[in-house]
Amino acid sequence: MSQKTRENIDTPQGLAFAISAYVLWGFLPLYMKLVSHIPAAEVVAHRVLWSVPVAGLLLVVMGRTRDLRAALKSPRTLAMACVTAALISVNWGIYVWSIASGHALDAALGYYINPLFSIALGSLLLRERLTPTQLVAIALAAAAVVVLTVEAGRLPWVAIALTLSWGFYAFFKKQLPVGPNQGFMLEVLILTPPALGYLAYASATGGTHFQGVDIWLLMGCGLVTAVPLIVYANGAKLLRLSTIGILQYIAPTMIFLIAVFVFGEEFGRARMIAFPMIWMALVIYSIPLIRQLRSQPKPAV
Repeated sequence: MSQKTRENIDTPQGLAFAISAYVLWGFLPLYMKLVSHIPAAEVVAHRVLWSVPVAGLLLVVMGRTRDLRAALKSPRTLAMACVTAALISVNWGIYVWSIASGHALDAALGYYINPLFSIALGSLLLRERLTPTQLVAIALAAAAVVVLTVEAGRLPWVAIALTLSWGFYAFFKKQLPVGPNQGFMLEVLILTPPALGYLAYASATGGTHFQGVDIWLLMGCGLVTAVPLIVYANGAKLLRLSTIGILQYIAPTMIFLIAVFVFGEEFGRARMIAFPMIWMALVIYSIPLIRQLRSQPKPAV
């Protein structure tokens, strides 16, 4: 481990990696829109299948295959990886469906709420004490969900499902006793048999889209899935947690802008009220993080 990593400081390389990952995630709806004519389950299956060679090649280059073999021999690690694999597959499925069905704004809302949900999760499961600003931020986010629910007459289930699946995924991922790159490879390996089973069934029943131009689009799902995750995992090691907390708003902001100005999704009255409430909650949540960033010494050049 490098000296900079041990000191828990921000590095230019870490910022470059993290910003690149969030920008790639921000542009992901444009790619998912290209495969919106394909069922979400088939897209997710190909995201899993074509992520395997990308993640596997990285581990070979990094010389970390021994860690993966050790994880495969540990029943406890495998059980925990099955949980994270199930959560990430649910998250991917809902996300792909939301973009294809015109609910990209709900996806953006879900990822905006996620850091606030993670704070609440830490309080409930890890007994972490909430600060007054965190309590206010969580209350504002909850009120925004109430506004959307009252207006629509139903819960914004896409946003809530994305928040819950990614929040619990991040929580359990922290407990996984293996590195982030090895963990991702382990997850897609666990998901590969059901993915292959689904694709075999789709092919046998004539429901597959793996033909023509769609072949390249579906194969590309592996790259657009694995590359941002791997880039992010390596950037996170070179940044402080507070810095990552600020940068994570890049992706949902880009998703929001794409949903409104590219996909033309309706930004109705309820959303005009709810989204500013969420943004205000995030500002309140971010103020202590920004103060922490400014108060800590900068690394020597």
